[in-house]
Amino acid sequence: MGSRNRLGWHSFAWLLFLAAASSLRGAEGPPITLEVDAREAPRKIFHAKLTVPAAPGPLTLAYPRWIPGEHGPTGPIADLAGVKFSSAGRPLAWSRDPADMYLFHTEVPAGAESVEASLDYLSPAETGGFSSGSSATANLAVVSWNLVLLYPADRKPDEIRYAASLKLPEGWKYATALEAGPPSPGGIRFAPVSLTTLVDSPVLAGAHFRSVTLAAEPPVHRLDIAADSEEALEMSPDLEGRYRALVAETGALFGARHYRHYDFLLTLSDHTAHFGLEHHESSDDRVDERSLIDSDRRRLMAGLLPHEMTHSWNGKYRRPADLAVGSFSEPMRGGLLWVYEGLTEYLGQILAARSGLLSPELYRESLALTAAEMDHQRGRVWRSLEDTAVAAQILYGARSDWYSWRRGVDFYPESELLWLEADTAIRRETRGRKSLDDFCRLFHGGASGPPKIAPYTFDDVVAALNEIAPYDWRTFWRSRLDRTGPGAPLAGIEAGGWKLAYSEEIPQMQRSAEEVRKVTDVRYSIGISVQQDGTIPDVIPESPAALAGIGPGMRLVAVNGRRWSREILRDAIKRSRTRPVELLVENGEFFKTVRLEYAGPERYPRLERVAGKPDLLSRILEPLAPRPSRAKKAEPPR
Repeated sequence: MGSRNRLGWHSFAWLLFLAAASSLRGAEGPPITLEVDAREAPRKIFHAKLTVPAAPGPLTLAYPRWIPGEHGPTGPIADLAGVKFSSAGRPLAWSRDPADMYLFHTEVPAGAESVEASLDYLSPAETGGFSSGSSATANLAVVSWNLVLLYPADRKPDEIRYAASLKLPEGWKYATALEAGPPSPGGIRFAPVSLTTLVDSPVLAGAHFRSVTLAAEPPVHRLDIAADSEEALEMSPDLEGRYRALVAETGALFGARHYRHYDFLLTLSDHTAHFGLEHHESSDDRVDERSLIDSDRRRLMAGLLPHEMTHSWNGKYRRPADLAVGSFSEPMRGGLLWVYEGLTEYLGQILAARSGLLSPELYRESLALTAAEMDHQRGRVWRSLEDTAVAAQILYGARSDWYSWRRGVDFYPESELLWLEADTAIRRETRGRKSLDDFCRLFHGGASGPPKIAPYTFDDVVAALNEIAPYDWRTFWRSRLDRTGPGAPLAGIEAGGWKLAYSEEIPQMQRSAEEVRKVTDVRYSIGISVQQDGTIPDVIPESPAALAGIGPGMRLVAVNGRRWSREILRDAIKRSRTRPVELLVENGEFFKTVRLEYAGPERYPRLERVAGKPDLLSRILEPLAPRPSRAKKAEPPR
């Protein structure tokens, strides 16, 4: 039937579909029914009722804990409320497992064929976190099914089928990768799917809604947008064209598509969590409300949709075996996240440039900022890159202070540098006949079709690289993943014909970040960034600021005896050759003045051409696909 939001489904066709689904389920028994009432989403309350087929005797139901794509035990069990069990209208006693807080035990009475469970999910008001962060406002909501369901603990998600339905506030439109039937008074009914597919298919809904067709030929691609205002939905034809180009570029890169249709679910709000989460046939992308109409915000989100779409191939279809556990209760192991996330980070940025979402100049600025940040990671002297991947589940939730000392999820940015180095190495070893593009087609391509998972190991990555370009790839990766010591891996930039340098000119990508995030970033001169209220969120160890005794959490009050501002701080750094920089900082209830041992100039990262070397980096950014023709006018949403 094509994409889930194709209009005008005929009721007769829907009944035939349900009949076929029912026949297919015969041997499996009836599905679990899940009714979600999101009509109180503006109050951040979601209600759910489940009917679970069950035989008399003990029954254990589980709440999803390990969420695919979030790389950790992020299921928000503490936000579950109103849990009740019953059978044939009679209440059932239940108890929580004392060792595993995600398990609920009850007893199915004699003669019963099912258990009814009801629960409420209380979405937080705070904007941090992934899908368990704030997901609803007065005008929109993202329904992540894993937040509002239970499942039989003794069965694998692939083995359990759910027949889900959803009620939304009056007048709200929606989008999802799930196939849906015609509207009914009881809410939206979705075709029965496995629990794996259900959790992999969130719903975006809202009062201000727009759906744009990016590619009308199968598989259909759409950009579905919900915003907190009608004005935020505006998108220029030029920007639409760049997202159409993204669809074309992914097809040219991978040579196959492992989905029946694809939907970008884009949330525009200042009051939801901001992140991207990959799914096989969609992506959950959440950014600031004005991200489509404000140039600074648009620059900062340029790599988000390319990154999340790339995950449909790298992360969903091809997935590390230790992350493809097929369970929401078993721990996932993140040792290969430098492929899952790191390669995706590299490809996402490349695709943003190839599709025109980033100009080559802005791409180079972004790469320079990444290189400089990794080059100033003091934690690399004790923590290897692979350890950041292994420890991902604890690093995602780590505090931001002393980030440079502890290292965070560096398997994103540092692996971008490493995959650039791998790309240039392939081009060197094959004298330009092959590139990482060929690896992507070999490793992530195959035959197009519906979603499936093809697990892989480190040895599989090495073997595929060797098939493209014979080389000692095992040593290449092990030496970089296991290394500790100062200095970022910059060989890929240099092999691309550029080098990391610093100048006194603030790059546009940093200007945009400072404007949107309300921060002043002078880390590469004196070692700090400063928030609008003067708070210093982090300090680079061994920098002039750190050596002067400044630490994270202190607040900058004055610079050289004058109340601080962005301009005054930068002017003081400029003049530091002739006048030492003195900072008055507040530390709790105490104040002190410190003098920095720094004598200019301002330092902001940039990439500089290396004379005599070919500009391989620009060649990597060249589009692979011809520009698609302009899409048809946006379809009205349901």
